[in-house]
Amino acid sequence: MECEMPQVNSNKEEIRVILEDTKTIAIIGCSPNSEKASNKVAVYLKNHGYTIIPVYPKEDMILGEKVYKSLSDIPKDIKIDMVDIFRKPDVIASVVDEALQRGDVKCIWTQLGLVHNHAATKARDAGLKVVQNHCTKIEHTALF
Repeated sequence: MECEMPQVNSNKEEIRVILEDTKTIAIIGCSPNSEKASNKVAVYLKNHGYTIIPVYPKEDMILGEKVYKSLSDIPKDIKIDMVDIFRKPDVIASVVDEALQRGDVKCIWTQLGLVHNHAATKARDAGLKVVQNHCTKIEHTALF
């Protein structure tokens, strides 16, 4: 399936502010496999001072962090600034719905090749920042 073009996206300055203001990142699809991009990005973010919360259906611990089966399973007393998505586009809308139900998420970020304009518009209309088709590690490296 070809990647659609993002119609909703943040610019470089907004991305800089998002990365400066973010403290806690829920990584949806955070693989335990160190060869996978989601794991490499999680290691990078953790090494750069972010609190990461792996969300993955089949593990208990990834990178020394407790794993949750879904965004909804993360306790409400854990505040999430960003939801970083490494899952196929057909899952993005449901992840955005979960993020909106939580009420504490400030940013939805979809990784390279991942775009879901309807979900992105819904998130933006609800007041969230949206970054699509960008890698958090690449953007952080470029800006900082």
